[in-house]
Amino acid sequence: MKVWKLFEEENRAIGERYELSVERIGAMGQEETTKEPYRSYFRSMAAFVGMIEELVREIQNGVLENGDLKKLAQWNRRLYEDVAGDAYENSYANPAVAAERLGETFGPMLSYLYTELRGAIVYAFEQRLTDITIGNELLIQIYNLFEEGEPRPEELRQILYWWNSDYSDIFLTYRVREQLDPSLSFAWDIICGEDLSNPRYLYLFGEYITASELGTSQYLASLPQKDIDAMAATFVEGYRMGFQVAGKPLEKKKTVNIRWRLGFERLVKASIENFRSMGLSPILYREPQHSLLRRPQSNPGYSSAGPNRQYWYDHKGDDALYLDKKLVERKLGVLRAAYEEYRELAAVYAGPAVMEVFGEEEFVPRTCPQALKPSEKQRQLQIQYSSESGRLTNTYIPGEERSFTIIAYPLPEIGPDYRGIFQETVKINTLDYTLYQRIQQCLIDALDQGTCVHIKGGNGNRTDLLVQLQELSHPEKETLFENCVADVNIPVGEVFTSPQLTGTSGILHVSQVYLHGLNYVNLEIRLENGKTVDYTCRNFPSEEEKRAYIREHVLFHHESLPLGEFAIGTNTTAYVMAKRYGIADKLPILIAEKMGPHFALGDTCYSWEEDVPTWNPDGKQMMAKENECSRLRGEDPGKAYFNCHTDITIPYDELEYIRVRLRDGREISIIEKGRFVLAGTEELNRAFEEE
Repeated sequence: MKVWKLFEEENRAIGERYELSVERIGAMGQEETTKEPYRSYFRSMAAFVGMIEELVREIQNGVLENGDLKKLAQWNRRLYEDVAGDAYENSYANPAVAAERLGETFGPMLSYLYTELRGAIVYAFEQRLTDITIGNELLIQIYNLFEEGEPRPEELRQILYWWNSDYSDIFLTYRVREQLDPSLSFAWDIICGEDLSNPRYLYLFGEYITASELGTSQYLASLPQKDIDAMAATFVEGYRMGFQVAGKPLEKKKTVNIRWRLGFERLVKASIENFRSMGLSPILYREPQHSLLRRPQSNPGYSSAGPNRQYWYDHKGDDALYLDKKLVERKLGVLRAAYEEYRELAAVYAGPAVMEVFGEEEFVPRTCPQALKPSEKQRQLQIQYSSESGRLTNTYIPGEERSFTIIAYPLPEIGPDYRGIFQETVKINTLDYTLYQRIQQCLIDALDQGTCVHIKGGNGNRTDLLVQLQELSHPEKETLFENCVADVNIPVGEVFTSPQLTGTSGILHVSQVYLHGLNYVNLEIRLENGKTVDYTCRNFPSEEEKRAYIREHVLFHHESLPLGEFAIGTNTTAYVMAKRYGIADKLPILIAEKMGPHFALGDTCYSWEEDVPTWNPDGKQMMAKENECSRLRGEDPGKAYFNCHTDITIPYDELEYIRVRLRDGREISIIEKGRFVLAGTEELNRAFEEE
């Protein structure tokens, strides 16, 4: 936890500005030059900055590094106490509270400022004094504005706009660097330098630590090393196989990014040792703090459960304050320059290895009318930035040269059966892939004969969907479905294709599903020619709220999305485990997608890799790697890619049948009443006998 040698020169250069900002804000907390209600707000901000200064000094002097568990836990609660749990209902970080106290006009903007400056907590732990100083100076500038009386709203908005614009080169450039540079070793220094059997190490990351992180860490600490090593071997071997199966040159790569939830550090450490034996150095970075860097879809990096999920939900639209076309162009320019600066590091980056988690308590977000929300024009700008930044990333880190792997484990809050569920999950992650490969080939042989697939729901499920398949020119050496075993997506268990959009129509319905951490009740989506044309759910009383919820979190503000993937999951063992423990509604899509047919809205599984040859284990080449949208990538990538991919699974017990329709009108049954009936797949039904 010593000051990084890497930042010593930078911190010395900004040291005077930092000291002056802290001194000025300290005085600000004693002054009466602003009128109420703003005076109380600025005094609260001054107190926070004072606490951060105290934290910076304790870290620099080694006090925190040598602190015991009790001291570290006290610091953690102190840093997050104003937004954790019920305290959020009385915090300026809550846009509704800020609006009530500071007015409907200034409240949401000052709530944004309050939230933005809270990033100083992790900057203090990482000793990034530049980011702290920049935030302090913004606070001083806005305080000075209010000293002159109540300003015009546009004055405040302009200050926030230019602050984000002017410093985007610092924020974005560092973000690119931390995603590529293994020398930024803050997290690794903790993982390799601390006793991972003592949970005190968790508090050194600077994230809010809950019973979830503590429970996970303590459980992993109780496991024998051989179990940890076996789990790490499964994870890393899946990553290696991803390169091997796709014929990608892993030998050219030198770095791998590991993403995880805090608490799994013992497994991360063992995985790093395995990656190092493959010649890959770890890159470990946390989720972004600046709103300028956060994305509507997902924000990669390590994290904790956080102090309050409603807090982050309320602030996901903060860029509505400043986002415009000019700023998007500036961000893209900075991003291009950053990738150019770090192009050598980008060239040797192999891709992410991700540990997902499941079992969190259900989060049902509340709509906060006072929260900042992007306009329709701004949403289109977000889509534009997402598309063009994705294209930039692919230029410097080509899709045909990178891969990934994903695995998932439960969290303690899944319930009293946590240990049993954890061990069952480990078993599921290590199922015999050769058995599944053989069974799935039987499915593919049948599917390759068809022109379309008819999926019909049962037991109250209203799905009635016809998925059009693409055409094979040489079926003796070509295939439409990839035989997916345990490489990039662990566990085993699916065959998938990119459907033809034209002719793909009908209703997709599921009684309950978790997508991107949010629950959907009776989600129903109507497709015409492979694209969404209507959607609803039962999460909210009004139809307007239902549609807005889906459009924001499933369609990611696109007017419509294509059906990028159709798959049949074969992991009946996972399905039965979920039923036995009553956790089907808590499983991540990584496992849930293997427990029935699933349908992905957005890009295909082959985005940016359509022209890279892929073969199944039987030697046949995968031909269905694009659709009518992604086929436009040569003339207009903005129309080809949507930068999202959301899987929606129909569980076996909500399935009447899946039938392949042949060219002559005959049908081959794959599943009837939730059970596999195709010859060669009988083995999959054995798991159901354990229900």
